Amino acid sequence: MPQSLVKNYVHIIFSTKHRNDFIDESIEKELFSYIAALCKEFESTALQIGGTDNHIHILCLLSRKIALMKLVQEIKAVSSKWIKTKGKKYEDFFWQEGYGAFSVSPNNIFPVSEYVKNQREHHKEFDFKHEMINYYKKYKIDYDEKYIWD
Repeated sequence: MPQSLVKNYVHIIFSTKHRNDFIDESIEKELFSYIAALCKEFESTALQIGGTDNHIHILCLLSRKIALMKLVQEIKAVSSKWIKTKGKKYEDFFWQEGYGAFSVSPNNIFPVSEYVKNQREHHKEFDFKHEMINYYKKYKIDYDEKYIWD
């Protein structure tokens, strides 16, 4: 095939280090816009970004020109440096080391986008750990709980 034709929708999830509450509503919109711009810089369109005080979700169309691991690494590194410039309360900000990433069928873009957008509402019932374990089970990902939380 003379062309590389790719369409990979990915739902990326990662938390702040130790799930510390850094992403309050005063910084959330600006942070999400900044992360959307980073995705665009790597030719990966952010379709929806949402989260709570201690983690974020990114639904994106992953570019064929970048590996998922590299995109997440760049988003975390650059946004971490950026958020530390936003005031004294963010000087100890870090993202967790790992991340979760889950493929999304084109038929499920709308419901996943709504889920990502409504994270604050969703997390009135479930915490981050419960959410992630449900994803691991849904996608049949083997895990050892000793190693998935930092």
